[in-house]
Amino acid sequence: MTDNFEHPDEGRAWLSPSLAPLAFAAGLILVLIGLVTDYIVFGVGIAIAIVAGFIWVYNSSREVREAPEPEVADEPPVEAAPAAPASAQSAQRYSRGGLLTGATIGLGAVIGAAVTVPILGFAVAPAFIDQGEDDIDLGPIGNFPEGQYVIANFDFKRVNNEVEAPSVARRTAYIRNNGFVGDLPSFTILSNRCVHLGCPVQPAGPTGDASDVDGLSVTLVPVQPANFSCPCHGGAYDTEGNRTAGPPVRALDRYQFKIVNGNLVLAGRFSVSEVDGQGSEAKIKAYKLYPPGTHVDGPDQWMTPLVS
Repeated sequence: MTDNFEHPDEGRAWLSPSLAPLAFAAGLILVLIGLVTDYIVFGVGIAIAIVAGFIWVYNSSREVREAPEPEVADEPPVEAAPAAPASAQSAQRYSRGGLLTGATIGLGAVIGAAVTVPILGFAVAPAFIDQGEDDIDLGPIGNFPEGQYVIANFDFKRVNNEVEAPSVARRTAYIRNNGFVGDLPSFTILSNRCVHLGCPVQPAGPTGDASDVDGLSVTLVPVQPANFSCPCHGGAYDTEGNRTAGPPVRALDRYQFKIVNGNLVLAGRFSVSEVDGQGSEAKIKAYKLYPPGTHVDGPDQWMTPLVS
């Protein structure tokens, strides 16, 4: 029995067979670019890859779908069989080509998901899981003499103020006690991460003896910096964190802080474009935390990928 049911798209390709793989590859490239630049680019890449992949599979199965039915030799007429139930008539409307098309697309989707989902999960999930910064207790404010810089080395990931991963979680901040503004203490707390590519910035000046803060896995070292410099690519900053030379695009990031039971507690970082003035009189142009190499204001910022 021949099948007279015709698919509306039978006999024509949705997209040139040579273009579908290229579009699929372009979608994957956009996915990889979007992972490090912009979530919108990432979403567009996913959409292009899915659509192009579907069309690629559909076009690849075209020859199978359009294969002619085998010819059947003429047979003597037989008595008409009883009419088949409505459900059976409905089932006979689907040709072998249609079945193979559905099976091919379905199998391709399962294989694609099995390969793609784990890779995307490992690539994307770390950007969303446990990326916050814990509050870090650095000990009594008396450990920070007024008007002097202190190098603080500490573990930045903690649970209930207990060190979680001391071997890989050490961080450094440069802290200066600016005295009081009214009844409130003032501190300048600079991150040591260069805003060019993230290398560790070093203070240019003599240091004193290191001391540990009891029970907090914190080490404090007094220092008298004339400025701060990056040994990787020559970036330089003044004692307020402003860029003075080299490739950095803005001032050093800073830490927020709070005083809890007389102790200095770090409360996360923020980005700074520039600082006017010094110490407690400084006016800070602050922004949410941006990655190194990213402009935070001005015309250059308009050409920078979005940061969530």
